[in-house]
Amino acid sequence: MQRVAFKMKMTPGMKAEYKRRHSEIWPEIVELLKKSGVSDYSIFLDEETNTLFAVQKIEGNMGSQDLGFNEIQQKWWDYMADIMAVNPDNSPVSVPLVEVFHLD
Repeated sequence: MQRVAFKMKMTPGMKAEYKRRHSEIWPEIVELLKKSGVSDYSIFLDEETNTLFAVQKIEGNMGSQDLGFNEIQQKWWDYMADIMAVNPDNSPVSVPLVEVFHLD
């Protein structure tokens, strides 16, 4: 199992809406993530920059950002596209982060 981290950008003023949508996350997305080996997934917000920091554990080599081939993931990305910086396919613009320290 490996841990991966990445950052994304939320549209300014959309904190409440971002939190609402994730508090009502679709069961199909949760199932897809778990079946794909994603677990222990957290997203943190830097409110000064509207930067979202995500950390997740993955079993295998596919994290949440690698699931664009799945129709449910595509629909979730479409649903979130109006409150985030996105690529032409509506996937979130995400930048992988390099781990420089970890303490168990």
